[in-house]
Amino acid sequence: MKLAGHHIFITGGAKGIGEAIVRDCVAEGANVSYVDIDSASGEKLANELGAKVKFVKASVASFEELSKAFTEVVAAFGEVTGVVNNAGVNSHADPVTMTDKEWDDFFAVDMKPVWLTAKLALPAMRKAGKGSIVNICSIHGRLTYPGFFPYGAAKSAVLGLTRNLALDEGKHEIRVNAVSPGYILTDLTKGWLNAEAGRTERANSIQPMGRMGQPEEVAKVVTFLLSDKSTYVSGSDWAVDGGLGARSA
Repeated sequence: MKLAGHHIFITGGAKGIGEAIVRDCVAEGANVSYVDIDSASGEKLANELGAKVKFVKASVASFEELSKAFTEVVAAFGEVTGVVNNAGVNSHADPVTMTDKEWDDFFAVDMKPVWLTAKLALPAMRKAGKGSIVNICSIHGRLTYPGFFPYGAAKSAVLGLTRNLALDEGKHEIRVNAVSPGYILTDLTKGWLNAEAGRTERANSIQPMGRMGQPEEVAKVVTFLLSDKSTYVSGSDWAVDGGLGARSA
């Protein structure tokens, strides 16, 4: 129960890796609040997990919605002691045809909320003299491949913001880290794999461990970084990719 007494706030907590993080934080004793735009999945998970969780529908791209949700969860569970920025979307854009609005809308979900949640959570964390922020990044923050513009740029930006927040908030004993998953078997990944015959086999063939990861394997790293088991860990990027980032092309 390494998160007993904690209140963890998670964005994009209704499905996939976010859902796994919600579940693991609850299993480790935390009160957990989370936001998502998928109200059906968010409410279903909250009904299953009961009084230890609170779901609020909100878009991370809107500071007004995010701020309102944050106020609501603090009223329910007290000040937030840990934040997980998990919400995000993918992008397969062309740098010539992508519009200004498409760029702004994408970064409003994949990068800007990392700042917005810090803006909301840091005042109480500074006052308490402790706290932990975990930003879910991606292997694409350091290694990417064609067709992922501007996804790699956004994830690289998240890593940069993680480092700067860690440096700026260290004097308050607030730790900021990133977790960068590789191939993780979420419903979204499974849909992509099933869309083409042989794609799963090809994907597994490049994995050093011969398999892809499970959302729960990412969640366990996140809960460690949120907990008092990692009090001298900050400014780091934790790869949860089964060794894929160590492999040469």
